[in-house]
Amino acid sequence: MKTNIIILCIAFIIVSFTSTAQVKVDVEKKLNNEANQRANSNTDKAIDKAFDSVEEGIGNLFKKKKGSAQAETTEKKAEEPKPQKQTAEKEPKSDVNEPVQLESAPAPQLTWAKYDFVPGTEIFFEDYQEGEQNGEFPSKWDLAGGVVENAFFDESNVIYFREIGNIGGITPLLKDSKSDYLPDEFTIEFDCYFEKEVYSQRYYVSFYAAKKQKSALQRLVLYTNGAQYGTTNIQGIYPGASRSNIDKIARWRHIAISFNKRALKVYMDDARLLNIPNVEENPTGLTLGTTSQTEKKYFIKNIRIAKGAVPLYDKFLTDGKFVTTGIKFDVNKATIKPESMGTINYVVKMMTDHPELKFSVEGHTDSDGDDALNQKLSEARAKAVMEKMTELGISADRLTSKGHGESKPMAGNDTPEGKAQNRRVEFVKF
Repeated sequence: MKTNIIILCIAFIIVSFTSTAQVKVDVEKKLNNEANQRANSNTDKAIDKAFDSVEEGIGNLFKKKKGSAQAETTEKKAEEPKPQKQTAEKEPKSDVNEPVQLESAPAPQLTWAKYDFVPGTEIFFEDYQEGEQNGEFPSKWDLAGGVVENAFFDESNVIYFREIGNIGGITPLLKDSKSDYLPDEFTIEFDCYFEKEVYSQRYYVSFYAAKKQKSALQRLVLYTNGAQYGTTNIQGIYPGASRSNIDKIARWRHIAISFNKRALKVYMDDARLLNIPNVEENPTGLTLGTTSQTEKKYFIKNIRIAKGAVPLYDKFLTDGKFVTTGIKFDVNKATIKPESMGTINYVVKMMTDHPELKFSVEGHTDSDGDDALNQKLSEARAKAVMEKMTELGISADRLTSKGHGESKPMAGNDTPEGKAQNRRVEFVKF
């Protein structure tokens, strides 16, 4: 097709040229012989120019057609109308009634920039599965039902729910588990694992000690991308996720729960999924379980329950400093864990709202390990927090850092809870 068009165009140009050219040339004879041996240089130049011009025009024509075909194909795939050409009066763009294409949305990025969860400062239950015997029942828990064991998975010690029913699970082993051991203000944190493409894998959080206390509150249900409170319509989905109960990747999720007298908030990684202002029943304890299952990968780790405290700023006003265990680090490293950003964001906002504040960021460790290494570790961690705060906009002249190692414990180092209290960061006014 393209060749025919070029021949017709050339023929037209030749006829036009021979009717007007001043130099007499037998074009027909030249064509019958050999095109590259044209005798007349002026004719050569004209024909060459014509070739170039026609081929360029034909090429552009085919490019346009090809582009139009590609656009048409794309439009058909997207099932959208062909965009109209811009007129003199441009209509304002509107997103009203535009379909949200969740399936094609990019994977959500965990920035933790607006994360506002601040854990309680008085830790009364902590289990990082340190020193647990693989295959045995977790030593800091009591069994409410099912088969639960210690295991090693994804390079860490975990609690493995092997087989369990909807009312089974584990509950913290405390001295008086039959009493109401959850205060009016408390926080709960743990990590749970979700498999790839497993439909409706669920973890259950019940706010009472199963088999020991009377059932209280609706049950909190956690999916790979969402949370639901009870059987009601109170549910939230992780931003950017297309579905709450199944995903294409396997991953750990950090769960944080905050209760303040009657208000319940639930966080998944860097997002708050639930914000319930008025919970009428009284939480008395904790039971962690899963949906009925066998041969599935249900794992939890790094569980912490803490008593809520007065706001950090109020504590600063009375003591000239405040202490937080909410800033966490990788083991034996100064790498800040993402869930620490709730506390760091809180302090950054405090300093932004009160530009007169200046703090010495001071790190502390527990007694595990070598004294000298703990000293260096505490210094590195304090410096890491200070640098993160300057990244977030706090002027460097308003912050200093220092480390105290294990020299100033707040509690005994003979229990996991005491060690957790000693692994802290203090903000001291200067």
